[in-house]
Amino acid sequence: MKQVTLGRTGIVTEKNAFGALPIQRVTREYAAMLLRKAFDAGITFFDTARSYSDSEEKIGFALSDVREKLILATKTPSTTAEGFWKDLETSLSLLKTDYIDIYQFHNPSFCPKPGDGTGLYEAMLEAREQGKIRFIGLTNHRLNVAEEAVRSGLYDTLQFPFC
Repeated sequence: MKQVTLGRTGIVTEKNAFGALPIQRVTREYAAMLLRKAFDAGITFFDTARSYSDSEEKIGFALSDVREKLILATKTPSTTAEGFWKDLETSLSLLKTDYIDIYQFHNPSFCPKPGDGTGLYEAMLEAREQGKIRFIGLTNHRLNVAEEAVRSGLYDTLQFPFC
């Protein structure tokens, strides 16, 4: 498989990844079979989100025994620092891991920055200092927010939909 470097993380992984949104629609056992099949076929980058109902739990169930061989990315939709910490702890628990490789703000209506009054970016920095996340990312469907995130230089990755 072709490999790519994810943003400025230095993480090199297969260009193909497993997006976990659809596994919320299937049983835990079927999801586990799909996840293991993907892993056995060489997929090591798995992307999910707190908003994808039980997908984090299914990934933890299916892949926790091979955690050291995976790149895990998940997202928080929270707009408060308190919500951020709750989401992060829930994700860590459900994914059965003590760290997340790329933790992302999930499609916010603005670009979180230090000093913006939300405490969100500061929470990301603290989580990274604590070793709970390795890299800070942002996903967005709004071109202006995505461009602002890139210009800010604050983010290690940007996930943006395009064809």
